[in-house]
Amino acid sequence: MPITAGPVPATADPAPPSTGPALVPLPDTAGPRDTPQRLTSHGCWYPSVDPSGRFVAFICDRGGVPQLWTGPVDGHEVHLLDSDPHPVKEVAWSPDGRWIAYTTAPGGGEHTRVLCVRPDGTGRRILAGAEPGGSAHLGCWQHDGSALAVTVAEPVVARGTGDREEAPAREGLADPGTYAAPRAAGWASRGGRAVLLGSPRHGDAGPAAHSGERDEGAGTPEPLRQDVPFGPPRHEIPRAGPSHALDTVPTASTLTDAETDGTTTGRGAGAPGPHGAGAPGTHGAGAPGTHGAGAPDGTAGGGLAAYLVDPEGVAAPTLLAVERAAATLRVCDLSQDGRLALVRRGPRGRREALVVRTADLRTTYALPVADGDPWIGRFSPDGRTLWLRSDAAREFAALFAVRLSAEGERRALVVAAERADCGLELLAFGRDGHTAILAWNVRGASELEVLAVPPAAGTGDALARPPRAVPLPHEVVTRIVPAGDRAALVLALSGSQRRPGVWWLADGAALRTPWSSRDEDAVPPGRPPVRPVPVRPTARDGLSLSGWYYRAPGRGPGEPAPCVIHLHGGPEEQERPVFNPLYHELLGRGLDVFAPDVRGSSGHGRSFVDADLGTGRFAAIQDVADCAAHAVVARLADPRRLAVMGRSYGGYLVMASLVGHPDLFRTGVATCGMSDFATFYAGTEPWIAESAAHKYGHPEHDRELLRALSPMTGVDALRVPFLAVHGEHDTNVPPGESEQFVRAARERGVPAELLTLRNEGHDFLRADSRRIYRRAAADWIERHLAR
Repeated sequence: MPITAGPVPATADPAPPSTGPALVPLPDTAGPRDTPQRLTSHGCWYPSVDPSGRFVAFICDRGGVPQLWTGPVDGHEVHLLDSDPHPVKEVAWSPDGRWIAYTTAPGGGEHTRVLCVRPDGTGRRILAGAEPGGSAHLGCWQHDGSALAVTVAEPVVARGTGDREEAPAREGLADPGTYAAPRAAGWASRGGRAVLLGSPRHGDAGPAAHSGERDEGAGTPEPLRQDVPFGPPRHEIPRAGPSHALDTVPTASTLTDAETDGTTTGRGAGAPGPHGAGAPGTHGAGAPGTHGAGAPDGTAGGGLAAYLVDPEGVAAPTLLAVERAAATLRVCDLSQDGRLALVRRGPRGRREALVVRTADLRTTYALPVADGDPWIGRFSPDGRTLWLRSDAAREFAALFAVRLSAEGERRALVVAAERADCGLELLAFGRDGHTAILAWNVRGASELEVLAVPPAAGTGDALARPPRAVPLPHEVVTRIVPAGDRAALVLALSGSQRRPGVWWLADGAALRTPWSSRDEDAVPPGRPPVRPVPVRPTARDGLSLSGWYYRAPGRGPGEPAPCVIHLHGGPEEQERPVFNPLYHELLGRGLDVFAPDVRGSSGHGRSFVDADLGTGRFAAIQDVADCAAHAVVARLADPRRLAVMGRSYGGYLVMASLVGHPDLFRTGVATCGMSDFATFYAGTEPWIAESAAHKYGHPEHDRELLRALSPMTGVDALRVPFLAVHGEHDTNVPPGESEQFVRAARERGVPAELLTLRNEGHDFLRADSRRIYRRAAADWIERHLAR
């Protein structure tokens, strides 16, 4: 496969002074000396096409790290545009074809920056996030390609001295001093990219955080308070509560300011009243000194601001929206005349779409939208119809059509496309704005449809034509990109039998792009991927659960096997039938894998997502035990050889299950998991803290509930060997969460280890890090289940 690179370095004229993000020219890095060698088995994802529809910019890890590439949809020659080792997260080709915007995560951490580069590899520059400790996120392009929307987080120097890095503003829920201790002696290198804990005393994230006081010179932590036992209060019954969705979609006049500032428990729809987002001196989002969108009860937090940035550096950045105490803020679309902006904001489970007038930054309409893919909708070419993926007053997300006035106010609202038992998870539009491409999540697999949409909405015309189904060669669609003005699509696909790849759909045929891995190269010869089978456990309170069971090759029917219960993150993620190298590693060791969706997972309706709120989280922990029991009763799993494993929120469930069901599992592996909600809230990023407060509980108002839910509270019950894995640059769930649990386990005589992966954050993005992780985890589980 030919691989070429861009020419010599070039620089851009500096941007004039501005209060917005500053453009920083960079040397070109597409030189041959940095071109990685091709890997036979690699992934390609997140495509974005040029205006002709013939060339694709995409992310590929063929060099061991996700990097920015470009190539033709029907040719073999690909170009590496940025060979820096910083993982690439998102890509967007400008509508005029002159620029490719993308985000990177320097050092593999959680802070990202937005860059632009010419399609030939020249003119590379940082558009936002260059400030030390800053972070920036990608928004949409202006339709003429002259400017890009970006969101930036406010940077501030962390308190204290020494070699600690700067971090974004941490007012409110997050405290930068939570994990401040230097690394202790006894940390040794492993494999060149990982660190294995060799001392039981590392980090300073112990129970002192519960009291709100920290002794900066503390050595030995205080004994953990045991007056609040781990588990649900005895006088309460864990609930599987219904959704708070409204029975009907209300009109714009029925939504109050309180219902749009992130503090409401309902999911209303409409306009936020006369005070719009960002209007100085008002009660809308972004007004300095007021209650921001993501802060429970108005708690101050880190700020987010969205700007339009000129990649040429000629025009000064233009402010589009700003919020204090913000959980998320992303500009998803701009009307073609530039009068209106579509902004997605709010904490998880309470996202909103805002229509903002760019002239005065006033919000003219708001509607709740679903979690998941952040690209929630688009304006029609005339700017008078807004198409949205929303679950307002619904169990499952559907396609909404909102008829707007010239000022951006709502005139009519209809549901243009819906399904009774599944949700709309991806939405894209052709360049003409009259064709919608919809991906439905049907029990974990994707179904794709193309729908002709009228230029206006509100009369029912959107329902006149039935959609056209599009066959897919693999189970799951992760991104949809219309290809030029033709009726062609570029899709990112994943499946149980292949690595992520990019496909080109034209003239009714689905063609794999030549630079994507072949299906037969997904794994080495001799051990094909295992296709999972769906299972339907029932929780002890009668709630229906689901999951995918992977049977190790060579295992006979009815023969109980050692089994790993693997728990996904989120908790709003969903287990999908896609190839997972970790599962393949475990299956190769003769271990079955059961990957369930416990309550709180997405893909099963709003009520199921909300069923773990409050004390319902105790029921989610019980779900883990009920899924293990289902596998045993079905004669799939050996009850004497069960392990539990998970990452992020799944890592929290691992620790909670080990202390809540101490005799059920032989061992556990928790990756980037929370062990104590008090230290998690104090140490995480401010916008993550604001967003998490709705899902987990407020760190002050729900202090006792969160203490009872925290695995550290019940660590005395831990009886089995435990392995924690964490990325050293994780500021989502800081490494101290793993460190303190491992330390507590060792102090109680329980074997425990911590594997820290260098140059990684909350997600392990580098191929060598992922290889170390899955082999270390599989070695650990195999060793402890073989006894």
